[in-house]
Amino acid sequence: MEETESKKDRFKPLTYEDMYGVEEPEPDGRPLELDIDMLLPFPNQPFHSYTEEEMDKMVESIKENGVISPIVVRPKDDGTYEIISGHNRVEACRQAGIMKIPSFIREVDDDTAVILMVDSNLRQREELSDMEKARAYELKMDALRRQGYRSDLATSRQLGGKLQEGGKSKSETASIIGSKSDDSARQVQRYIRLNRLIPALQTAVDEKRISFNPAVEISYLDPADQAIVQEVMEREETAPSLSQAQKLKKMAAEKKINDKRIVDVLTVQKPMYETITFRFNTIEKFFPAGTTGKQMEQKIYEWMERYRQQWQAREDRTQEQER
Repeated sequence: MEETESKKDRFKPLTYEDMYGVEEPEPDGRPLELDIDMLLPFPNQPFHSYTEEEMDKMVESIKENGVISPIVVRPKDDGTYEIISGHNRVEACRQAGIMKIPSFIREVDDDTAVILMVDSNLRQREELSDMEKARAYELKMDALRRQGYRSDLATSRQLGGKLQEGGKSKSETASIIGSKSDDSARQVQRYIRLNRLIPALQTAVDEKRISFNPAVEISYLDPADQAIVQEVMEREETAPSLSQAQKLKKMAAEKKINDKRIVDVLTVQKPMYETITFRFNTIEKFFPAGTTGKQMEQKIYEWMERYRQQWQAREDRTQEQER
């Protein structure tokens, strides 16, 4: 399938502004060529590596054109460098047999490095899983809250300000994060709630075995109750609907939840819904020639997911304005 004009080209040159949303604050001149064996991954960075297919494309691009967009690193006390932006480019160079990579070196503290790492990945990556966003937003929120919001610091021009001494509330920090992303403050907080899920349910979210909205509701259950939910999901090969998840959340809030009630809620037969069928000859005009039915189905799902996110963002903005 041909890519649309709006689709990001991962291999085109990226400016500092492309990566971070701000102009180069203090140009450091030409990037330095660093040995990739001197580069260390950012600790606990929440983003998945490229798929094998994506990595193969990047390797071929680098073999043909070299590394067009320098990576961004920060120096460590032992003479090595920590990667802030460019983990996949480093791995592609390694696979291509290229042992040096152009790099911009930034002298930044831990929290500023976290913010730059998160912002660059959110800007550059076209598709992120719900859990990637959840972990990234929480990392950035924690970093912002540690920094404090002070307009007198030089980094405020780069990162949109720092939280005032004493910090702001999580909702206020979520508003700052939302202002630099496609998500509202409320949606940012909903993503962060996913980090309260037990690991098995976080995996289920990543694998799309449980939808975003029910997962947020389930996150309000304590870990023991979540484990029961996960066991039922595995045994019954099912996932909670939004209404079932909301019912469990309400039961937990009222302290009326127990193992049997969780099982009862999740094993109630769901009502049959009307099936929607698309005829191939009525939708094929919207796709390039040669697109298979499976590819059409996947693309329609992606469009619907983007529509859901846009609709949710509009709803959140409306609610915030009415407060």
